[in-house]
Amino acid sequence: MNLSYRIYHVFVRNMVSYKRFVVSTFLVSLIEPLFYLITFGIGMGAYMGYFGGKPYLYFLVPGVLVSAVMMSSTFECLYGTFVKMVHEKLYDSIVATPVSAEDAVAGDIAWGAFRGLISGTLMMLVAVVMGIMPVSVPSLLLLLVLMVFVGVLFASLAMIVTSVSPSFDFFNYYTELVITPMLFFSGVFFPLDKFPPWMHKLSNFMPLTHAVKISRAVFAGEYHARYVWNFLVIFVLEVIAFAIGVRMMKRRLIK
Repeated sequence: MNLSYRIYHVFVRNMVSYKRFVVSTFLVSLIEPLFYLITFGIGMGAYMGYFGGKPYLYFLVPGVLVSAVMMSSTFECLYGTFVKMVHEKLYDSIVATPVSAEDAVAGDIAWGAFRGLISGTLMMLVAVVMGIMPVSVPSLLLLLVLMVFVGVLFASLAMIVTSVSPSFDFFNYYTELVITPMLFFSGVFFPLDKFPPWMHKLSNFMPLTHAVKISRAVFAGEYHARYVWNFLVIFVLEVIAFAIGVRMMKRRLIK
């Protein structure tokens, strides 16, 4: 795979372009997770009782945090990348420079992960202000690392879908058949042990499930060796998805 330091230049180009929409993007990145917190955490939480001796909101926030990372990085590398590739013809201009097709795609994946990191960090700050998350250096660093892993993974998966997408409508299959079920069956809103056994087993094949488990453990201050397995699952899937996403997008760009 022909990757170089020029990935950084692609990332910076996206950053410069992003400055024009920074306020609106920040609002969008924050409003949707807050919507979940208000409707599920506060509204429905009043009827849910306690989870592990704490209000439902304490159970909900760790899952919403990583799902916010997933959603932001996914949509950036679906719709954002498709616009740059098909409508703006930006990739055609980039690959005409010393930047390779692999650099261009990897730079966009990095940017998608960064967008996810922004959404997750905003949610983390909200959790700190609400007193839900323990304020400690290890907790903050672990969550930041987790958000980067999750961002790269879902940005890479989205890039695979974009590489074969003929139109915006095609993305509905991925968002409705993969992302939405993953959001509801990965333990974000409800404990996995309340699902039927077959659903519980199926959820272990969803990468978001492993991210939610780690996030919830960090929020609870539970640092056990068993969570290394969850990190490894995310990392391995991330490496595979990144390699496939870069190669498939390169194949489409240089037709």
